[in-house]
Amino acid sequence: MLLKTNRLTIRHIVADDWKSIKEIWVDFNAAALSQYDKPHNTNDEDVRTRIAKWAAANSGTEHMFFAICLGDTIIGYSAFNIREDGYEIGYCFHSAYHGKGYAKESHTALFDYLRTLGITKFTAGTAINNIPSVSLLKSLGFALIGTEKVSFYKDAQGNDIVFEGGIFVLNTDQ
Repeated sequence: MLLKTNRLTIRHIVADDWKSIKEIWVDFNAAALSQYDKPHNTNDEDVRTRIAKWAAANSGTEHMFFAICLGDTIIGYSAFNIREDGYEIGYCFHSAYHGKGYAKESHTALFDYLRTLGITKFTAGTAINNIPSVSLLKSLGFALIGTEKVSFYKDAQGNDIVFEGGIFVLNTDQ
């Protein structure tokens, strides 16, 4: 165990977590909001390989991957990847656990923990139309500093399907 909140346990992802992460991705891929993110490959071998890489990366601080657990169930995860000026975060929670404050609770604890490591600047990107994600980021203290045109999918004619992505920044040192 790495961190414990009132309701959650937050720990580093390990290779054996692949089935739980796959369930989260299958759930995510079926959601309407998935159009605003890169598609998640849910082939068993691909997921197993990717999660093993995540687990191996957890030995340092360049890339950190955390499982967010309610009891023994992984309900989501958060990833922190070093960039030029801070860390870019990404997260995904199973829809059965949306709207219950778990994402805010876990990320508040993670930011407190990372501050003890001297990590204080974070960036995140999400679609402006992804209201739940935008609301989460704002509730955590992130500020929208810009937007960009983003595309992860093509239409039937091969044209990019473009949406407006928000660029958010949080500095916990201020």
